[in-house]
Amino acid sequence: MLKKILAVLALVGAFGSVAGCNTVDGIGKDLGVAGSATSDAARDVGKKM
Repeated sequence: MLKKILAVLALVGAFGSVAGCNTVDGIGKDLGVAGSATSDAARDVGKKM
């Protein structure tokens, strides 16, 4: 269940970042931010378990 939630969050972040930037450099930065947010969320969930 947790893996599915994290996968959905990653996909939403990826699609949102592609829609929000105009250059390849911007896409890379946006994906990095989305990845960091996903990692932070996973870390927080891990601490609560």
